[in-house]
Amino acid sequence: MGKASRIKQQSAREKIAAQREAARKAERRNRIMITVGSTLVVLVIVAVFVVVKLAQGSPSSSGNSSTTGTLLPASVSSQVTGVPAATLDRVGKGAVPAFTHGQPALTAGSGATLTSGGKPQMLYIGAEFCPYCAATRWSMAVALSRFGTLSPLHGIHSSSTDTDPNTATLTFYKTTYNSNYLNFTPVEVQNVSRGALQNPTAAQNAVWAKYEPDPNTRGYPFITFGNKLIMKGPIYDAAVLKGMSWSQIAAALKDPTSPVAQSVLGAANYITGAICKMTNNQPSDVCSSAAVTAVQSGL
Repeated sequence: MGKASRIKQQSAREKIAAQREAARKAERRNRIMITVGSTLVVLVIVAVFVVVKLAQGSPSSSGNSSTTGTLLPASVSSQVTGVPAATLDRVGKGAVPAFTHGQPALTAGSGATLTSGGKPQMLYIGAEFCPYCAATRWSMAVALSRFGTLSPLHGIHSSSTDTDPNTATLTFYKTTYNSNYLNFTPVEVQNVSRGALQNPTAAQNAVWAKYEPDPNTRGYPFITFGNKLIMKGPIYDAAVLKGMSWSQIAAALKDPTSPVAQSVLGAANYITGAICKMTNNQPSDVCSSAAVTAVQSGL
């Protein structure tokens, strides 16, 4: 074979080898692209699924849904629902008169007694975002627990963009109450994100409008104690709870001299006195206590 032929043959082999190598590189690139593309598709599907689930489960994305908050530990719940009568008696009126500047903490109702299920009805209308409701719920839970069983206790925080932001509190949404003396009907109208949560009935709205006729100034919380007494707004300063957790607030109730106990338990005594007006002073051991006797003179 001549030199020219050998060179030509070598060049052909090199060309074929180069073509094969190029083909192998192209195949590797295609495989990598297919793998990457498949991975991206899976990631996109997962991301879409997560977004859909969050949208379905988030209180802020659906006005008719809400989490029930964080189930409070039994140790915290018992500190709220089992405040000793002696501690409540030591607090008495607490910080309420200073906050209300000596004005009545509650006002008189009128008309027929509001009842439900054959018992006098305590109707509460509030909202989960509301900082004033946040303060009031602690006192309501303490007072109601003297007449029956309130459960389960779930913790939430008030709105982060309102007065006294992120106040640790309870929610009465999906909470049950059993009592031989009264029926407690809680209506949390809006959730923490101000979305619609529970709709008051026409009858409940009528009671609310009776005592707060102007819808532009109608606010939370609103409580009617069987139409005997009415509570509109807070009766202690919610700022006393600033920066505290649920467990810290509950623990502070044990010390009747603490600012939290003076506020929360003072208001609880007024609410207890109002409930006693509904129940014709039953049970007698609660309604004849020193604290209730002290506050009823101002109701």
